[in-house]
Amino acid sequence: MATHNPENERIKRRYFAYLKEARRQSEATIDQVAKGLSRFEEDTGHRDFRGFHIEQAIAFKRHLAQQVSASSGRTLSKATVHGTLAHLKRFFHWLAGQPGYRSRLRYSDCDYFNMSEKEARVATARREKAFPTLEQISHVIAVMPGRTEVEQRDRALLAFTILTGARDGAIASMKLKHVDLVDGKVHQDAREVNTKNSKSFVTYFFPVGEEILQILTDWVNYLRQVRLWGNDDPLFPATEVAIGDDHQFEAAGVKRSHWKTAAPIRSIFREAFTRAGLPYFNPHSFRNTLAQLGEQRCQTPEEFKAWSQNLGHEEVLTTFRSYGAVGSHRQGEIIRGLTGSPGPDDEVAEEIVRAVLDKLRGSRRLA
Repeated sequence: MATHNPENERIKRRYFAYLKEARRQSEATIDQVAKGLSRFEEDTGHRDFRGFHIEQAIAFKRHLAQQVSASSGRTLSKATVHGTLAHLKRFFHWLAGQPGYRSRLRYSDCDYFNMSEKEARVATARREKAFPTLEQISHVIAVMPGRTEVEQRDRALLAFTILTGARDGAIASMKLKHVDLVDGKVHQDAREVNTKNSKSFVTYFFPVGEEILQILTDWVNYLRQVRLWGNDDPLFPATEVAIGDDHQFEAAGVKRSHWKTAAPIRSIFREAFTRAGLPYFNPHSFRNTLAQLGEQRCQTPEEFKAWSQNLGHEEVLTTFRSYGAVGSHRQGEIIRGLTGSPGPDDEVAEEIVRAVLDKLRGSRRLA
């Protein structure tokens, strides 16, 4: 049985170049597209894309619905199936306009990769995200040991994440020069920091506690004053591994280089939450914690706008849409509390709602 098709490989390379250079898609997104195309080709026996027929799309949808995830051991989630089919639909829509394929493919053929409306609603339904409270994060950091150099780094890592809401990819590439302890801010410079969509912005430390800020301050001062590291050295360096007395590999401090990926950061988070007797929350969940904290503390639209910008969002609506969902428990508290006349907090909330609605109306007029 064929394991690849040379013609398919050539046109896929062109498509990946189109996604990267024209559509400005990330490597992670392109990897997902490649994985979806590979699944489709395996199902069709690597037949030439020129011979595509709608029956292949229909059969692949049935096949995908029965596929088992290697990680969970269960059938693929509706969201995964929906994402895979969406990648294939966009690919064949692009392919239908390419020389050598125009006469063989029709744009309408792509629609056969659609899920049913019912399945699509299930796949795209917004689900309540679990994230830690600030109290839980403070507890996790408080019980983390800080005797060794590696332990101090790990504790400062969690402190920095809740102070800035930075994504793990950005944290892994952060340098000492990007942290300004005097003004209490971080320069997320996309020329050197792996920020989302390569966007540069400044984040001021969120008000999450002096103890947490002191942990980060002590770590930065240690690197600069004790290790004598300079501006271009990593803020959170990789672990130095050496052979111990028992002839086994062990951590022997930190080395003057960045982590190659964000995977070690997630491992540190997992270990820290497990040690504290709490369920694991990934680094990105801290952004949800900060968004909720902003909803509680901001008293005016201007304050929430500043809070939103501090998370790297150009529009307040991005914060509301991505992180602003009200938890079910809090939802019940709010509904049960709506029995009296409006108070000061209600008036502030109304002001924020009016500002958001004005923004939406302005966007529609521009469109």
